[in-house]
Amino acid sequence: MTTTTLYTARPIAPRALGELRTTDDAGRPTAPFTDTEGGAPLRCCLRRSEPAERIALVSYAPLRRWAAETGAAPGAYDEVGPVFIHAEPCEGPAGDVLPFTGAHRTVRRYSGRGHILGGRLVQEPDALGQALTEAFDDPAVALVHVRAVEYGCFLYEVRRGY
Repeated sequence: MTTTTLYTARPIAPRALGELRTTDDAGRPTAPFTDTEGGAPLRCCLRRSEPAERIALVSYAPLRRWAAETGAAPGAYDEVGPVFIHAEPCEGPAGDVLPFTGAHRTVRRYSGRGHILGGRLVQEPDALGQALTEAFDDPAVALVHVRAVEYGCFLYEVRRGY
């Protein structure tokens, strides 16, 4: 399920993907595998994997990478967690809808310094756009992470003014 919105879901950046396909953000070598079942949420193209695709499960530090671009200092808010990516470069997202909206999500808000300002549980798929609007109504919010509730995994980010 996807939701149309005024905001753009940002996949993991191509440069970061290139690095993650060799060594993940926890310092481990990447170990690609063939996805026999499909359905893994891919953070490179923001869609679910298909059976027989080559993918990798890597540790990713989204706030750390954003902070490196912006000069923020997230301190203890810097997290590393598991994400699925294609084992080889892909074409990226197709379209401008919010992906992965078919389940409960959290919208976690961050300041320009990289500190958590709060979060919101989104239980209905069509409420994600409204949760983003509410987040960015606060001028202190610079960045939002959309995460899976069941595992807490990072799905994608949305930035102010993007």
